[in-house]
Amino acid sequence: MLSRTADHLFWMARYTERAENTARMLDVNYQTSLLPQSAEVAEQGWWAMLDISELTEVFDHKYGLLSRDDVIDFMVRDMTNASSIMSCLRAARENARAVRGSLTTEVWETVNTTWLEVQRLIADGVLKEDPARFFEWVKFRSHLARGVQFGTMLKDDAFHFMRLGTFLERADNTARILDVKFQASNGREGEEREANPDQGAHNDFYHWAAILRSVSGFEVYRKVYRAVITPQRVAELLILRPDMPRSLVSSMDEVVAILHTVRNQHSAETERQAGKLHADLKYARIDDIFAVGLHAYLTSFLERIGDLGNGISRDFLVPLQAA
Repeated sequence: MLSRTADHLFWMARYTERAENTARMLDVNYQTSLLPQSAEVAEQGWWAMLDISELTEVFDHKYGLLSRDDVIDFMVRDMTNASSIMSCLRAARENARAVRGSLTTEVWETVNTTWLEVQRLIADGVLKEDPARFFEWVKFRSHLARGVQFGTMLKDDAFHFMRLGTFLERADNTARILDVKFQASNGREGEEREANPDQGAHNDFYHWAAILRSVSGFEVYRKVYRAVITPQRVAELLILRPDMPRSLVSSMDEVVAILHTVRNQHSAETERQAGKLHADLKYARIDDIFAVGLHAYLTSFLERIGDLGNGISRDFLVPLQAA
């Protein structure tokens, strides 16, 4: 497969997954903002949302003061923000259009219709009227795109590069959600418990439940642990459980398998990096991760997944500098 074609397919899938993950993060922040809490705690949650996407400075320069509506608007509608939902869906559509001949009709129509419909929904005011409904729609369209790919595409290199983009993006976003939310929760829990121990414990449940729901993990958690929600178990589920679809190790299972399938004469080092990262996750224990420090562990993971993405671009796609 030509590297340019593989590049478009990879980024089409990656932008679709990024739009879904942004919708998930916005949804959990919107839901938690409705809980009883101080204005300072609520504001910290929205700053954390921007930190996840490394957009704090850009937002601060553009808006100055922070408000929930401005963050949602910036992360959904702002076309100058390359990570906004609309920017991602447009980029996914443009990448799909560039390789229309490599896609089935169903895949192209799904991606194209998503871009057309999101413009209509924004124009109709659905985002302002019911943000939760809009975020659910974005997630549904991403699920639909993956399902159509899996159900209609030939399992060839085109399919594999789409899946590679999906799981690399998913691993990156799950790590970012965990890192920022755990840091934010530490400060929030301390403040709430000091002010009102009973209310703080009550809000803990809703906070962690919201994080689990942001990765479709609430029911999974209940099935696996059958116990009260604790930060350590949440981290274990989203980092080390191979049967949890959005966990780090599950995503890396897929990345390693795909790299083995599409390997070429240049990709040995990239495969080695992916295999080592996968092995470190596969044989890790949550107690050891917390002993090192969750923030330090996830920061290292994000650096390594970034290096892996660069290696994939270098070995298979259009190098990022050239793109």
